[in-house]
Amino acid sequence: MSEPTGVVFPVEPVSGRRSTTATGRAVVADALRAVDPVGAASAQRETNWRQGYLPHFRRLVEAGLTSPDAARNIATGGLEALHGRMRWASPDGDHPLSDAFADHRRADDLASETVRGESVPERTLSVPYAGERLSGDALRRRLDLWVEAGTIEPTCAEAVSLVVDNPDWLDLSDRTVVVLGAAAEMGPLRSLLRWGADVAAVDLPRKELWERLIRDTKQLAGSVTLPVRRGDQPLAARAGGDLVHDLAAVTRWVTALDGPLVIGNYVYADGETNVRVSMAVDALTRQVVDAKGVGDVALAFLATPTDVFAVPGAAVARSVDSYARRRTSKVLRVPLRTISGGRLLRRNYVPGQDPGINDSVVLQQGPNYLLAKRLQRWRATAYRADGGLVSLKVAPPTRTRSVVKNRALAAAYAGAHRFGIEVFEPGTANTLMAALLVHDLRTGAPSQPTPWQDEAYAAAHGGLWTSAYDPRSALGLAALLGFAAAR
Repeated sequence: MSEPTGVVFPVEPVSGRRSTTATGRAVVADALRAVDPVGAASAQRETNWRQGYLPHFRRLVEAGLTSPDAARNIATGGLEALHGRMRWASPDGDHPLSDAFADHRRADDLASETVRGESVPERTLSVPYAGERLSGDALRRRLDLWVEAGTIEPTCAEAVSLVVDNPDWLDLSDRTVVVLGAAAEMGPLRSLLRWGADVAAVDLPRKELWERLIRDTKQLAGSVTLPVRRGDQPLAARAGGDLVHDLAAVTRWVTALDGPLVIGNYVYADGETNVRVSMAVDALTRQVVDAKGVGDVALAFLATPTDVFAVPGAAVARSVDSYARRRTSKVLRVPLRTISGGRLLRRNYVPGQDPGINDSVVLQQGPNYLLAKRLQRWRATAYRADGGLVSLKVAPPTRTRSVVKNRALAAAYAGAHRFGIEVFEPGTANTLMAALLVHDLRTGAPSQPTPWQDEAYAAAHGGLWTSAYDPRSALGLAALLGFAAAR
């Protein structure tokens, strides 16, 4: 395997290798150090990071609950640690990440081409669900049913209902939405185009990817501006930008876009590449904000539900009540917990917690996945503190390709409904998240009293926060039931 280039992990002095483990451990320790020195020392001493990372990521949330300043200090400390450690690797060696922008040669700069849709913009919010497309009162009833089932937070239903009541909000012609990771299943691209938005789309330079996106754009109502390399090849063969390797060129292209921008981070990759591309997006974001100013740039993120969050006391109370009432608590819970040594069907919370700590991390996703997603949460917290407009929303568990290719996780999702968790289809989830983005852009994403409440506001967690059982303690049983259903 050749040595990676572009945005890379640092080389460790002892091993001489690029260590994701050493970097992740050090970043978590640095993030905690000013607020929780004991927790920082514990993270630094962790000898089995790949298996033992979870308590330290949980501590990042718990330590941030002591005060709003504590949460913001953790966020800024984590961001500084990542930007200080991650490197830019070029043919002449490793450099600080900021050096990615030091070369001002413009030979590799990207031009722009725009593809325009041919349809009429939709001015009614509709969400696909169970083979139908719900709008108006039907959509409101579905939102109420989701709240009643504990699938979404009440504030989520309130936010989406406001978009239903204000269809003119769907007209986003006053700004350009930059969709980084344009082909992502959870991204808002198709919804924005149905509503007639002007989108600047960035994804890898892959011909088949852009052929599909260009074809879809022409069938919808909005426009897509693409970064393109100069040449005589067809547009799809020249489109795209590689954030990890062509960071400066893509950053200059985004900076040159007209009008107020929304920078939407929807990138994803497997393993350590997920951290590298997330760092590239964060470095781009800092450069664009420095060039345009906080007032002209809004940031948008989707938080994964399989993370650690502080959640409202009402969600805790609902879970505690469900634990007491569920039939399995009277029939199966005691023998299952006995046989498993207490690992199965544990309660989700200690009664009376406010806020509670929901830990829905799927261990198979690994520490790099969690670090990449935590980076995005840290940037959201820090940017709000700087006065910037942020839309960060917890998205529901969704049957995306990246999930269902993992057979065990796909089986767990298939059996999750037996434990009060609804797993969404991609079309439902991404349209719902796009509606929440519109809400935040039009209302200014009202700031909550604390950073954890900002993260919990309008969350669509699929029931992970309100389930009777700790998600990991039910995941194995859900997978068994899901495998059985599949057969």
